[in-house]
Amino acid sequence: MLSAHEFATLMLVKDSADHIAGRAELGTLLERQLVALERLAGGAVRPGITEDGESLLRHLAFIH
Repeated sequence: MLSAHEFATLMLVKDSADHIAGRAELGTLLERQLVALERLAGGAVRPGITEDGESLLRHLAFIH
């Protein structure tokens, strides 16, 4: 089960991944394969939502 902070971070990754660097919750999301790190041109790394992360958010939106 994800915490409220982890769910919020997952939503932030989907909507504005450039603004969440350094959030502690990213570790859990990476472990659960809901987020993956993407290497950008120039060597920068940015978190991106995975298919499983997208599916989880769609499921939550449907229930809510």
